[in-house]
Amino acid sequence: MLDATTGLEPRQGKIVAAFAAVYLIWGSTYLAIRFAIETIPPHLMASVRFLVAGAILYAWARARGAPRPTLPNWRAAVIVGGLLLLGGNGAVVWAETRVPSGVTSLLVATVPIWMALLDARSNGGRRPAPAVIGGLVLGLGGLALLLAPGRLAGRVDLLGAAALLVGSFSWAFGSILSRTAKLPKSGFLAAAMEMLAGGVWLLLFGLLTGQAGQLTMSALSAKSLASLAYLIVFGSLVGFTAYIWLLGATTASRVSTYAYVNPVVAVLLGWAFAGEAMTLRTMLASAVIVAAVALIIRYGARRAETPGQEHSLPKQPTPAPAPRQATAR
Repeated sequence: MLDATTGLEPRQGKIVAAFAAVYLIWGSTYLAIRFAIETIPPHLMASVRFLVAGAILYAWARARGAPRPTLPNWRAAVIVGGLLLLGGNGAVVWAETRVPSGVTSLLVATVPIWMALLDARSNGGRRPAPAVIGGLVLGLGGLALLLAPGRLAGRVDLLGAAALLVGSFSWAFGSILSRTAKLPKSGFLAAAMEMLAGGVWLLLFGLLTGQAGQLTMSALSAKSLASLAYLIVFGSLVGFTAYIWLLGATTASRVSTYAYVNPVVAVLLGWAFAGEAMTLRTMLASAVIVAAVALIIRYGARRAETPGQEHSLPKQPTPAPAPRQATAR
């Protein structure tokens, strides 16, 4: 039966809405991070985001019958959560103090490149498919175009870019490690535990680097606080729930298209709402990197693509499907 307003069947309407959430919400989190860290120190902001979201998701998962996690479950969450959220998201929030949010999203979009390289190494050095190799070469070319000096306008801060590349590698490594880590079978519970563990890592790092002394409660802006709330509710809960639901409603390869849609959304939002420059360098690099990610994701999957097959957690920024990735955007 079709909906009189949308002309879609109810299930189709839900799929469209869920894709819109994953595409638009996760694409917008880069801009929300930029606004949030205007008056909140970056790692403390990320810490609050994931501790609050993780606590809500943990309580929800347990209330729905997820078994109490074991000590090995928590050990795995501490390791994977550290790689994903301190290494991955921590790099994003710090780099956005130096790099525009749109460019940040492009550099985070390199996660599938790292994952493809790590996958090849973990599979006994088996050579990737030719299309994946082409995607890797194309992706490296896009990075060179974005970061190399030249006559094109809009050179990127190299220290911030380096932090993002290291963070993307940390995210990819944590994603690969999560496949064999002793995490709970419930994807929601595993993600909640990773958020809680990662939130503690981020808090400790923020305190050790003196960010508490940079926090002035009277200076907190309404825009920063609203952006933090948006990241908690929409970025970490609504978008994540939509992603998990989609994995059971359609194929993983279709869901993974968010990895090359999000950067486009982020670049456009940064230009429209934060006055970030839309330079020739950025536009060309965007096209090259997005094309590379599309090739890697499209031809890099080794598993049969059937609805409900994988219940993996996503990224930040993020990447080809991998089991139990937490959302780091």
